[in-house]
Amino acid sequence: MASMLSSLAFVICVLSFLALTPQAAPATAPFLFPEAQSAVLPDPSTYFAPNLLSSPLPTSSFFQNFVLHNGDQPEYIHPYITRSANSSLSFAYPSFSYTSTVVSTSPFEADLTIFASNSNRNGHHVVSDFNDLSVTLDFPSSNLRFYLVRGSPFLTCFVYRPTSVSISTDHTIVSASSASGSNTKFIVKLNNDQTWLVYTSLPTELTDSGSSTLTLKEFSGVVRFAVMPDPDPKSEGILDHFSSCYPVSGAAVLENSNTLSYKFEKIGGDLLMLAHPLHLKLLSNATVLQDFKYKSIDGDLIGVVGDSWVLAPKPIPVTWNSVGGVKKDSFPEIISALRRDVDALSSTQSTTSSSYFYGKLVARAARLALIAEEVAFPDVIPVIRTFLREKIEPWLDGTFSGNGFLHDNKWGGLVTKSSTADPGADFGFGLYSDHHFHLGYFIYGISVLAKIDPAWGEKYKPQAYSLMEDFLNKDKQSNPNYPRLRTFDLYKLHSWAGGLTEFADGRNQESTSEAVNAYYAASLMGKAYNDAQLEATGSLLTTLEIQAAQMWWHVREGGESQIYEQDFAKENRVVGVLWATKRDSGLWFATAEAREIRLGIQILPVLPVTEVLFSDAGFANELVNWALPALSRTGVTEGWKGFVFALQGMYDKEGALEKIRSLKEFDDGNSRSNLLWWIHSR
Repeated sequence: MASMLSSLAFVICVLSFLALTPQAAPATAPFLFPEAQSAVLPDPSTYFAPNLLSSPLPTSSFFQNFVLHNGDQPEYIHPYITRSANSSLSFAYPSFSYTSTVVSTSPFEADLTIFASNSNRNGHHVVSDFNDLSVTLDFPSSNLRFYLVRGSPFLTCFVYRPTSVSISTDHTIVSASSASGSNTKFIVKLNNDQTWLVYTSLPTELTDSGSSTLTLKEFSGVVRFAVMPDPDPKSEGILDHFSSCYPVSGAAVLENSNTLSYKFEKIGGDLLMLAHPLHLKLLSNATVLQDFKYKSIDGDLIGVVGDSWVLAPKPIPVTWNSVGGVKKDSFPEIISALRRDVDALSSTQSTTSSSYFYGKLVARAARLALIAEEVAFPDVIPVIRTFLREKIEPWLDGTFSGNGFLHDNKWGGLVTKSSTADPGADFGFGLYSDHHFHLGYFIYGISVLAKIDPAWGEKYKPQAYSLMEDFLNKDKQSNPNYPRLRTFDLYKLHSWAGGLTEFADGRNQESTSEAVNAYYAASLMGKAYNDAQLEATGSLLTTLEIQAAQMWWHVREGGESQIYEQDFAKENRVVGVLWATKRDSGLWFATAEAREIRLGIQILPVLPVTEVLFSDAGFANELVNWALPALSRTGVTEGWKGFVFALQGMYDKEGALEKIRSLKEFDDGNSRSNLLWWIHSR
């Protein structure tokens, strides 16, 4: 045990040294928008250790609930749902319920709760460390530290001073015994049919303290907890074999445009972790234990042996224009629409001050410029260029009277003027909600303008990069004013949109297609500025976001992933809002019956990359047939119809073209020109 503690101390010292080692400063300081004075942001100092407060902090992370309000809402640290409250940590191996409208985990009941027996239990946890795949929770008043590493079948507790540690449950303990008299492994059976294994780094006694509570008296060392995933003795043997090696943190490395690596810091021998279905689809180098699995809302989690993983998604084309091109005999119809849409720009007034809707306005006009390039009609580009300059510059130089971007030093990121006093303004942008959605539209417009007007692009490059790095900052060396990858979850491999809002169901995201747009736009910005690294990073995240959307948001009845049960899969072809612990058919702003909106919010904006997001024409046909009956409802707008018809063009070009020609109105981020370009590029 002494050697184990020495090893742990060495690892912690090395990590601390690396964290404190001065890094080379960038050649020029990144652009900073004016400082914000926000009245709505929470204070991060309550739950983050003091040494972490000097750097930007995560605002859409997998552990966000741990640092908001009372810090006692649960988070999903696969395969367990984990809750911290009253100087204790509780965890549950969840079961799931399925209806035709919702998939959800069972209400939280603590299968096990760990706390110091003599603690007054009035304290709270402190986040002492975090990384892409892990968070460390300390309970200073209890001498307990928990290494919560995502995908670990074990929950690991380090008791760093001799302490009596209590283990309680919301259920009834049926039995608790030492395994084979070892006094380093204990088997705890509960009346909910669960069997938990408890491993200790030193021999000790586990005594019954009554009231469904067990106690390790005056213990110091490492305690690990794992639920038996099934009754098979082979599973218990696997847990026994890997119980002495534990991870203390996990980081992800974005190496190039088609490789993402996981590096787990561990103590001990061979490391056992769990991979979700998308991991398994992309994993290229690890030993997989196919018969060792835990259930999760994201599909079965399968055992993987190794402290280094390589995930290699197939790269997708990130192009300015359509992949297949537009036939010349279609040019006249598109050009005719372009004339009308560009002429209308001169009379377009900025009636919105919303960062979201304003961004869509900018991106819509930028699409017209690229369509004009593709159909060889440069005559309209000067008008579009002028429009984009006039609309974008006030947001970059701070002269837009209705709103604007500011920099928040408390958490490290952008907020809008409107959202510093009103938490609901700009859809919660001031609480870091939806940043990739809003900024993705701006970045798309800026990238196109930089392409068609390089001199303008160079002038405003610092501001442009500041917007992009708010949500796509690779590391502190790139920009020390923003956290790493604000919205992208490097374990789940998709984004979250919830920001600094506490949710009982954890993080959430509604529109995958707008998330795709954000990383796609960033990749285009890399093209516009000849920044190969940005282009590659944007491309990789675009690829992962698309594959995650196809895995979890696109619902295929009887599909290869078999993630969703029959009741839900039969009634749904897309998830409305995907939460960490729930799948909802409804939307934030529409009911489940509005199928055209549920589909449209997973399509918009229509871009060249959309054909990759919906590359399966057969599934596109299923989606359209599922949504079409909803178009007969009273009050359905033509803007949402346009997205259904666009998807129809994936397999029925002529039928979709006829419907699109009949439309009189379009979504505020869409246009007749864009839909005609889309159909004629099929």
